[in-house]
Amino acid sequence: MPEPGFALSRPSRTRKWVVGLVVLVVLAGGAYWIFGKPPGGAAPGGFGARGAAMGFAKVPVKIAVAQSEPINVVLKAIGTVTAYNTVTVNSQVAGQLKKVAFQDGQKVQAGDLLFQIDPRAYQVQLDQALGQQKQNQAQLDNARRDLQRYQLLYKQNSIAKQQVDTQAALVQQYLGSQKSDQAAVDSARLQLSYTQITAPISGRVGFRSVDEGNLVSTSSTTGLVVITQTQPISAIFTLPQSQLAQVLEQMRAGQTLRVDLYDRDDIKKLATGELMSVDNQIDVATGTVKFKARFANEDEALFPNQFVNVRLLVSTQAGAVVIPTAALLQGSIGGFVYVVDDGNKVHIQPVTAGTIDGARVAIVKGLEAGQKVVTEGVDRLKEGAEVEVVTPEAQAEVARKADEAKKAAKPARGGPAGGRRH
Repeated sequence: MPEPGFALSRPSRTRKWVVGLVVLVVLAGGAYWIFGKPPGGAAPGGFGARGAAMGFAKVPVKIAVAQSEPINVVLKAIGTVTAYNTVTVNSQVAGQLKKVAFQDGQKVQAGDLLFQIDPRAYQVQLDQALGQQKQNQAQLDNARRDLQRYQLLYKQNSIAKQQVDTQAALVQQYLGSQKSDQAAVDSARLQLSYTQITAPISGRVGFRSVDEGNLVSTSSTTGLVVITQTQPISAIFTLPQSQLAQVLEQMRAGQTLRVDLYDRDDIKKLATGELMSVDNQIDVATGTVKFKARFANEDEALFPNQFVNVRLLVSTQAGAVVIPTAALLQGSIGGFVYVVDDGNKVHIQPVTAGTIDGARVAIVKGLEAGQKVVTEGVDRLKEGAEVEVVTPEAQAEVARKADEAKKAAKPARGGPAGGRRH
């Protein structure tokens, strides 16, 4: 004979199953009533529509009202972020690298010291040039004094004119040497200055290709380090040649065209900038044209060679008939929407879509402002089907009933424990 506690627990378990089943039915029924979409029912008059006709007298749907409002004309493209300027830093003199004055990846300003090459050999060359210059300067000064004496003696008829002319020519010779000496000094001083390699632009340095102690030369093909300017930064993207005319029209009119960049998934907005230039030719292989935009990149959200989605705002279309993109469907008849009439019946309405701006689309033909279109529940519709418009209040009512069912199930959970106490 079973123990009393065990025998009494079975009805309690049954009650739990019954209450749980009731909760599931309420939740599933409410969700299906509002959001349910039988798989496979997509086209007008398809399997979904027949299932709806069999299961519901009225098909629950959500609607939106077509509005007459401005909509942005946006051209979409894919692009790549590029450094605004890129410089490969090379050495202009040969020698041993004595110092690296930066850390890899560091930001630098134009004029900052990057590398120091051993300057001693170039200092010696400068000293030699300065010594030669002083020597020749002394000879020039002496020749000028002799010329002055010769000119005085000539006036006294003490020497011949030829001797004066010879001395004057010697002075000119030393003057020429003086210019050569100055050029040699300037060259030596310039070579010495090249031993300090500074940043030609502001930006971020990459990984250096040579370490301290190595000999560097002027014939390196890889350079010592690369600097990329990222503030500002550029993005290059392409558009079909068919869209070139509308962009050029705005540029010729002096309009500043806004460019927005989004991440690889086209979800998160990264930066806003402006269109700077258009390439001078069309790529015959792809039929596209390159464009370049500029971005301040103050937060450094953009990085060279980063893949981005581009949205170019060309203009704003005023007074367009706009509906949610969810209402626009495609079928064998092309683009269409389900229009809800005053009797809450739906009708298939072919439309011609225009500009798409995010979650909105402009309808060029086939729809007027004020008409109601279905945005959710289209899979269960067919021509002439009667619908029930689901309002936010109705959704809240379903949620309330589900909560009540959950609360009603809580007391029953203590049943088995009470049964075992008998």
